[in-house]
Amino acid sequence: MASFNLESSNGFHAGEHGDAGDKTAGKVITCKAAVLWGAGEAFKIEEIEVEPPQRLEVRLRILFTSICHTDLSAWKGENKQQQIFPRVLGHEAAGVVESVGEGVEDLRPGDRVVPVFTGECGYCDMCRSDKTNICSSFAVDPLRSVMRADGRVRFFWVGPDEERRPVYHFLNTSTFAEYTVMDFACVVKVPADAPLSRMCLLSCGVSTGVGAAWNTANVEEGSKVAIFGLGAVGLAVAEGARLKGAAHIIGIDINPSKYLKGREMGITDFINPNEHTKPLHEVIRELTKGGVDYSFDCCGNLEVLREAYLSTHPGWGLTVVLSVDPSCSQLPVFYMELFQRKIVAAVFGGFKPKSQLPGLISKCISGEVKINLDGFISHEMPFSEINEAFQLLSEGKALRCLLKL
Repeated sequence: MASFNLESSNGFHAGEHGDAGDKTAGKVITCKAAVLWGAGEAFKIEEIEVEPPQRLEVRLRILFTSICHTDLSAWKGENKQQQIFPRVLGHEAAGVVESVGEGVEDLRPGDRVVPVFTGECGYCDMCRSDKTNICSSFAVDPLRSVMRADGRVRFFWVGPDEERRPVYHFLNTSTFAEYTVMDFACVVKVPADAPLSRMCLLSCGVSTGVGAAWNTANVEEGSKVAIFGLGAVGLAVAEGARLKGAAHIIGIDINPSKYLKGREMGITDFINPNEHTKPLHEVIRELTKGGVDYSFDCCGNLEVLREAYLSTHPGWGLTVVLSVDPSCSQLPVFYMELFQRKIVAAVFGGFKPKSQLPGLISKCISGEVKINLDGFISHEMPFSEINEAFQLLSEGKALRCLLKL
C-alpha cells in the first residue's frame, strides 16, 4: 500500500512563491474567505482584509484546506459557548509562509507548512516534558476567537457603509481563507518534497487518529481494538492499529457505506448498532471473549463513550477519547468502575506538533511508515464549493473533502 503519491498535483512547488512576502510583508492583504455569519447558515465567499502578523505571529497563504467534523459541529452551532460571528472556520490545511512577525526565528517566507490547532512553543515546562504534548501558552482553546498577542483579530470585513467590522478566529488557525494569521507555535514546517495536498490531512485528522493508536494507547501486536465512529479520525485509528500489528480491529458505525473503506484501512469486523438489540458492549465482549484491549471513542456522544468504556477487558482495558461531546456534560463513568478499566483523552494523537510531526512526515516520504493518505480523500473540490462539501460531510457521504484555494 502506497503511503502517498509524491507526484500528486498539489498546485505548489518549492520556491514557487518564495518571494511573495517581499511584495506584501507589512501590508494589509485583501483576499477571499468563507465567512460564517451565523450558526447553520451557508458560508459566504467574502473579500476580507488580513492584517500583517504581530510579534510571534505568522501570516500564511493557504493552498489546501479540508473539512473536519469539528468544523461541522462549529458550523451547526452545537456548542453555544463557542458561537461568535462573523467567523472564519477551518483548521486542517497546508500552505506557505507569506511573512513573519517580530521574534519568529524558525520560519521564513516561502516555507511550506501545515497549521496545527494546538501549539508547541518549545520553551515552557510542559513543552519540555515528555509526559504531555500540551503547551501551557498555545494549547487549543475552542473559546478563543482573537489573537493572543493583543486580544484583537487580524481579519476585517468592510461593508457597503465602509465600516470595518472584525471577523473572528477559530481554533488558532482559521484556514477557510486564502490568507490567515497564526501564532508561530501553531505552524509546522514540512519538507520541500512533501505534497501539500496530502500534508493537509496530517494537520489534524490523520495525525490525531494514528497518534492515538501509537502514542496514547501504544497498541501492541496481536491486540484487540474497537473503534466507535468511522469518520476520518476513526479510520486513522484503524490505520494506526493495523500498522502496529493489531490482530482484531472492530469498527462500529451506523453507516454501512463506511465498511468498504474501513476494510481498506485494516478493520477486520464491523458492527452496526442498528442491527443489534442488546447493548454494544455486550456484543463486543462476546465477539472478543471478554472485551477489547483498547477502545477509541470518535463520536462525541456520551452514550457511545459509555459503551466504548464498558467494551474493554476488565483489569487492563483502556478507552481513548478523541472527540468532544458538545453538551459539555460530565463523563458517564461511575467511581467504582475506574478500578477495573482506564480512560484517557488524546489531543492531536499525543504528537508534539513542531518537534514530532516533521519526523512522521519524513518517515512517510521515505516509505518507512506507509500511511494510506490518499485513501482518506473522498472528494477534491474548488474552495468555492465549500457549502456543497459541508453538505456531503453532514449527510455522511464524504470522508475528507479537500478544497483547493
